[in-house]
Amino acid sequence: MPTAKDSSEVIVFAPATVANVACGYDVLGFAIDEPGDYIVARHADKPGLRITAITGDDGKLPLDPEKNTATVAALDLLHHLGMTDRGIEIEIHKRMPFGSGLGSSAASAVAGAYAVNKLIGEPLSKMQLLPFAMTGEASADGAWHADNVGPCLLGGIVFIRDNDELDVAQLPVPKNLWAAVVHPDIEILTKVAREILPKDIPLANATQQIGNLGGLLCGLIQSDYGLISRSIHDVIAEPRRQKLIPDFYKAKRAAMAAGALGFSISGAGPSVFALCEGKEIAEEAGEAIAKVFNTIPLSNQVHISPVNQKGVQVVDKIPELK
Repeated sequence: MPTAKDSSEVIVFAPATVANVACGYDVLGFAIDEPGDYIVARHADKPGLRITAITGDDGKLPLDPEKNTATVAALDLLHHLGMTDRGIEIEIHKRMPFGSGLGSSAASAVAGAYAVNKLIGEPLSKMQLLPFAMTGEASADGAWHADNVGPCLLGGIVFIRDNDELDVAQLPVPKNLWAAVVHPDIEILTKVAREILPKDIPLANATQQIGNLGGLLCGLIQSDYGLISRSIHDVIAEPRRQKLIPDFYKAKRAAMAAGALGFSISGAGPSVFALCEGKEIAEEAGEAIAKVFNTIPLSNQVHISPVNQKGVQVVDKIPELK
């Protein structure tokens, strides 16, 4: 795997994210330590942006820079800066499954914009890169919501007041907040997961959801784990989407019995997450969730992580696959 040699090349890692966080549909998300995508960007003599290699995608991703999420973001950035003639080569190393509910397309878009920005001398800050990364992700699914891109880029827990305006804010992360994220080996397309959502929401449900979101935000700000636990409830998307995930409620009961603060679907699914107070409880919750899926049987991957507060970052090398 590539190792960064000098300033003519940069390697970046963009982490997976959990979007919605139960009650924060399209307006709340957080980053985890792994999995994630890696991108290598280097200067080239030939003008223009090119993709020289893609790994880990089973041949699904296009090499055309104008059609690939990572390079759409990078091209938008270069166009903004008036630098479209710069010679740049990009390698994309996918380490996240497609349709996983872990922000795969967001990670590629963020990594593409961030890597090129770093390579050309970092003219923009992370926050200033947000609209370009959003353009990249939108090219993949047509949606414009920053609950994956925001935390992947900035790190931590991100609240989006307005997606159109990209008015975002990073929230305080309680010191001992951990997540158990489990990805069962099935694929759920975001389009399908959105189509089954209710078109109209009863006022009582809307009021309850707003209360839960406000409670979760307050709980995070105050490091009040009891309030966090009482607030991680989704009365709008989860009741519809749970049917796409085998034994969802059995997994939820198992996570809560293991001591989790709350449990829900990561993004559009099929990945699920449990927020926990402490690493030990997160490990027990992850094990309990995996056990439910194993019984089906349904193979799965468990990721235990504190909230990743760094977001996308430069790394020295791409680790070998385990």
